[in-house]
Amino acid sequence: MAYTDWHLSGINFSACNCDWGCPCQFNALPTRGNCRATVAFGIDKGHFGGTGLDGLKAVALAAWPGAMHEGNGEIMAVIDERADAKQREGLLEILSGKHSEPGATIFNIISMVVTKAHPPLFKPITLEVDMAARTGRVFVPGVIETRAEPIKNPVTGEPQRARVVLPEGFEYHEAEYCSSTVKSGAPIAHDWAGRHAHIAKLDMGPKGARH
Repeated sequence: MAYTDWHLSGINFSACNCDWGCPCQFNALPTRGNCRATVAFGIDKGHFGGTGLDGLKAVALAAWPGAMHEGNGEIMAVIDERADAKQREGLLEILSGKHSEPGATIFNIISMVVTKAHPPLFKPITLEVDMAARTGRVFVPGVIETRAEPIKNPVTGEPQRARVVLPEGFEYHEAEYCSSTVKSGAPIAHDWAGRHAHIAKLDMGPKGARH
């Protein structure tokens, strides 16, 4: 299948309702039997075909009634309101997974296990991430707020660092693991605290994450 060439580099900040570590990262079943997640992308440099995407942001909210690979999920994209018509189209085409090699990217994987896509929103997106400190914030007014902080030792309260390398990962090569608090409303409602999050460098194209 022919696809348009694209590339995104920047930062990836993801959170889900699993316990810290997220079993799904290791081909195990989700902690609570279902999967609810949000992912935010801050694009430092990027393009879709001849359309530049530098400086833009995107957020996706998703939910599955069981494990992700069992399918029947739903998803909603939020695109940076600063994007013009061609940039909006380009970002949505990338997120659709149609321009990735089969199984190569998180976008293509999700496209195969989602049965309902809500209409995209075009909103202002605040994305603040400090990868070294394992802190982050995503805020879309009236839609979602996600916060991350370091995982803390339950006895001493001291931050505990966890860094994971996935040599063949379809989302990232290496990520800092942290703790998330997420709140969103309809149509995909999230509400949790003290659950999994990870922050990783975004470096991806049609053939997958760069390793």
